[in-house]
Amino acid sequence: MLKKIPNILTIGRIIIVPFFVLAFYLPGFYGDLTALILFIIASFTDFLDGMLARMLGQESKLGELLDPIADKIIVATALILLVMDGTIRNYEVIAAIIILTREILISGLREFLAKGQIKLPVSNLAKLKTVLQMVAIGLLLSGDTGNKIINFEDYNAQTIGIVLLWLSAALTLFTGYDYLRKGIDHAISEDNKD
Repeated sequence: MLKKIPNILTIGRIIIVPFFVLAFYLPGFYGDLTALILFIIASFTDFLDGMLARMLGQESKLGELLDPIADKIIVATALILLVMDGTIRNYEVIAAIIILTREILISGLREFLAKGQIKLPVSNLAKLKTVLQMVAIGLLLSGDTGNKIINFEDYNAQTIGIVLLWLSAALTLFTGYDYLRKGIDHAISEDNKD
């Protein structure tokens, strides 16, 4: 199981997290660049491991277990670090809370539905939310370096990152509600069987 390429990528994504945290605290250009590159690698392996698992026929229970955990760890870590250093501040923190709350909610729903052998497929809207979220976090991680590269009068990397974070939070609410509704409908139908 551990020799399967998708599982190696997923485990690698978990292993990246402490290095990502260390890189986040490196000052200046190299700190910004290293943290951003590690986050991009983690985000890309998220896309790659699922695709390879399907292409190579290497889907596994271990991958099914670890993949969503790895995703949530990197996103939660990045958001917490960005809040701690003040990149995400004031009311912007609400967007981060919405995203983290949804991740916890969906994890619980998937666990509950798995007991009934019911899968909770990822919708296209949820995939779009993930892409927006990763781009938003990537822009925010780029720090001052990103602001020097992306700077259009009133909009720089940080401003665009915050706008995209709010957009992904809005999609998070919408897709989270859809998943929650499906979970509640299933729970009610199971209760009615008793």
